[in-house]
Amino acid sequence: MTLLTLLQSGGEWTAADLAERLGTSVRTVRRDAQRLRRLGYTVEARPGPGSAYRLSPGVKVPPLLFTADEITALVAGLHLIRAWLPEEAVASTALLKLDQVLPRPLRRRAAATDLATEVLQQPGAVVAAATVGVIADAVAEGCRLRFRYVDQHGRPSTRLVEPYRHFLRAGHWYLVAFDVDRDDWRTFRLDRLTDVSPVAGTYQPHEFPDASIEHWLTTDFGRATARSARSAAKPAR
Repeated sequence: MTLLTLLQSGGEWTAADLAERLGTSVRTVRRDAQRLRRLGYTVEARPGPGSAYRLSPGVKVPPLLFTADEITALVAGLHLIRAWLPEEAVASTALLKLDQVLPRPLRRRAAATDLATEVLQQPGAVVAAATVGVIADAVAEGCRLRFRYVDQHGRPSTRLVEPYRHFLRAGHWYLVAFDVDRDDWRTFRLDRLTDVSPVAGTYQPHEFPDASIEHWLTTDFGRATARSARSAAKPAR
């Protein structure tokens, strides 16, 4: 379905351009365009010697149209997720559902990748998929989060934060967020978060203080961790 991939990129493609990109003939392009129409895609064609093709504006393309290499990446990625969420079935059920909806050639590639892939490295701590999902929604929707947190010394606290991103570092998943009560950027291990919930309301989010999380961690992670440890014992304002 390389033809569809090209059409999805937008614009209008002449049959000659498509044939050149696909390494095939104009006749084959016309045949494949007709095949896409039979599959339900609205492929518009401009007739004439310089015939051209495009997808109709607003056409919703089904999400499960992958190349074989994309399927390999997807299945391998699900194996990694399964290793990091060993107590949950989300990755395994996703693999099963993928097998049910893929066309036969891609189903064979998915099965081959599934058989050939095994993740040996065990995660440093178990993370809940629901926690990751709540954080992801909050980041996308620009809302604050409140949660219970237990620091490295076993001290509990309740945090109100503006979530920015979560990342994997040294075998643990962390949340980077602006801690509203402590008026500073902090990192939180995801496996130490409980009772995570979004907080309704609008606010002006703080801008992340560095060009990248990686650079911020390199320069500020130690200082931020020390500040977090010192302030964890202080009562929230």
